[in-house]
Amino acid sequence: MGMSMRMDLDFSGPERADVLGSRISLCDSAAALNCIEHSIDAGEGGYVCFTNAHTVIEGRRSEDFRDITNSSLLSLADGTPVYRVAQRQAPAAAGHVPGPDFFEYVLSKRPWRRHFLYGSTPENLEKLREQILRRHPDAHICGMYSPPFRPMTEQDRREHVRIIRAAGAEYVWVGLGAPKQERFMARVAEDLRPAVLLGVGAAFDFHSGRVQRAPGVLRRLGLEWLHRLGQEPRRLWRRYLVTNSLFLWYLANDHVPRESADTRSPGRSGNPSAHRRE
Repeated sequence: MGMSMRMDLDFSGPERADVLGSRISLCDSAAALNCIEHSIDAGEGGYVCFTNAHTVIEGRRSEDFRDITNSSLLSLADGTPVYRVAQRQAPAAAGHVPGPDFFEYVLSKRPWRRHFLYGSTPENLEKLREQILRRHPDAHICGMYSPPFRPMTEQDRREHVRIIRAAGAEYVWVGLGAPKQERFMARVAEDLRPAVLLGVGAAFDFHSGRVQRAPGVLRRLGLEWLHRLGQEPRRLWRRYLVTNSLFLWYLANDHVPRESADTRSPGRSGNPSAHRRE
């Protein structure tokens, strides 16, 4: 199925499994948090991707995008299909770490860290902040910013970096949606060290209450996509029906094993400047 695994045995982070060319970090939420904490404390920073079938297929279409996710500090198995493929390669090590769940997990475990919310609309960010503080009264939300809904200029990017740096952010939660958020994180991660950026996609909408998340039973069955499709069919039909079908087709037909490059965090062995483009 074109899936090979290579071991990274030094302190560069968890080992990774190859899922159709996307390198998935083999860890659970606790191990992912430890890796991020080490990167912040060491002054290295970096960015974290949450990988699902959509982003895997995006990586098949765009080598540049695949390089971005594979050069991340962590690329966590957000989607159940991605997790299941990684689990076949490393049953004991693979972890299922959806972005919305990890968002809540980190806020509960590290509320004293300086958390910055980047993305969505001003109204939704305010609702999100209210919900976070209701559940975690001691959470330190050091800043929020809603970027304009237009193509981002280099001047915009520099100003957004300035705002985030001025807030002293340690965790920068990015809710722009894929692939925009991954490209943004790779572009600015070096400038925002020691902060770690995390591209959590729809987590802002779920936790603010703007969008209802799928019931737990559907999430456990890997059918959260069906629930979201029912909520926003016009916007999501192509993403889910086309990319999910392509993911399954590639799994069934990609028989040649792929020797993946050793992909580690930009702050350790990668070159973040290689991804400073969009």
